[in-house]
Amino acid sequence: MNIVEFCVSNMHHGTDKVLERLEQEDDIEVIEYGCLGNCGECYLSPYALVNGESVVAEDADKLYDLIMAALKEQDAERSALDKLLDDL
Repeated sequence: MNIVEFCVSNMHHGTDKVLERLEQEDDIEVIEYGCLGNCGECYLSPYALVNGESVVAEDADKLYDLIMAALKEQDAERSALDKLLDDL
């Protein structure tokens, strides 16, 4: 299960709409926190943590696209690692 975390203080960038879209995905757990401790990033741009990795965008629509791309890349990396371990 993939985890995408949002800071409630970042919602003024429109990330609330991204959160709502991601909640519709079956394989993504969406978590909203009061603070994620990335105040500089939070103040300046829409961002989220995708499986613990920070994803930052210019606007909320781009954030959604970058989150989906990050999830795809992370899944590919996990699959490659699993294949490597199976070959050992």
